[in-house]
Amino acid sequence: MTDDLVRVVAAGDHFVLPSLIARAVGREVGERAVSVREVTLGWPLEPFGPVAEVQEASDAEDALIGALAGARALVTQMGPVTGRVLAACPDLRLVVVCRGGPVNVNLDAARERGVRVCFAPGRNAAATAEFTVGLMLAVLRRIPQAHDLLARRGSWEGAAYYTYEHGGLELEDLPVGLVGYGAVGSRVARVLCAFGARVMVHDPYVRGDVHGLRVAALDDLLRASRVVTLHARLTPGTRGLIGARELALLPRGAVVVNAARGALLDEDALCDALGSGQVSAAALDTYAREPVPADSRLFAHPDRVVLTPHLGGASRAVAEKAALIAAREVGRWVRGEPLAHCLI
Repeated sequence: MTDDLVRVVAAGDHFVLPSLIARAVGREVGERAVSVREVTLGWPLEPFGPVAEVQEASDAEDALIGALAGARALVTQMGPVTGRVLAACPDLRLVVVCRGGPVNVNLDAARERGVRVCFAPGRNAAATAEFTVGLMLAVLRRIPQAHDLLARRGSWEGAAYYTYEHGGLELEDLPVGLVGYGAVGSRVARVLCAFGARVMVHDPYVRGDVHGLRVAALDDLLRASRVVTLHARLTPGTRGLIGARELALLPRGAVVVNAARGALLDEDALCDALGSGQVSAAALDTYAREPVPADSRLFAHPDRVVLTPHLGGASRAVAEKAALIAAREVGRWVRGEPLAHCLI
């Protein structure tokens, strides 16, 4: 090992493996030009949460400080890049977070110490879009409920779903409203159009019809949609975007799908709408509180909801893409090129 090697710490976990990061960095920078130290943090086998002043991180400040001794760059997904970590690692000059945003980094402290901070946008857009469509098909055709009857209970009672009264809906010709038309929403729209759904879009950043899709005001979209699926970013302005008033605008018996951010949807209002029949079914992958509390009202409707534990981005391809996006940023930094996804 020579002094001119770029020392990088790959603080991965059990999803974005440190070996994935190390291989991607080696290919991007050149294995003879870089020394990568691999560290495995506990997520998702261990929960993340607030650590000191940062959010959504593994509780591993000491382990990270030890690994970063002499390192110039850090690539991580859940590493807690707190003020304490940054103060203890004066050689660190670049942090790349393998996520859509660096919520595990103290940006003010990084800025004060001249540490660049990058992230990996779009890494899970395809996976989340596919998962959303999967949720939609599952809830419309009652696939999980039928599976539970036959595979878990050995019952052929699922044949009742063949009656007209209990038959599911198909996507062809179904009016579907997308709230948000970004990286995920636009992919969902393309898939739904392939199924023959009649897709409408609400997005304040989209002007005019896009790709032949009708763009509508939110209230107009809700009034016309048999299914509404959420793809907006969570901001102070979109928190609680779909509440009791908005759900009341839907045609009676509509379906709600949310694989974006739980706080976009008022869960109590949704449960009220499920109880009244205003909403016939819902499919959720994200929630206002995670893990979902055991006393959540969502569990009162097992035959009418499909619930998954925030798995929309859980694909091997997402981990590989995240490592690659991060490695390319390290490569740009080493070569002195402009960084592509840099906040500071």
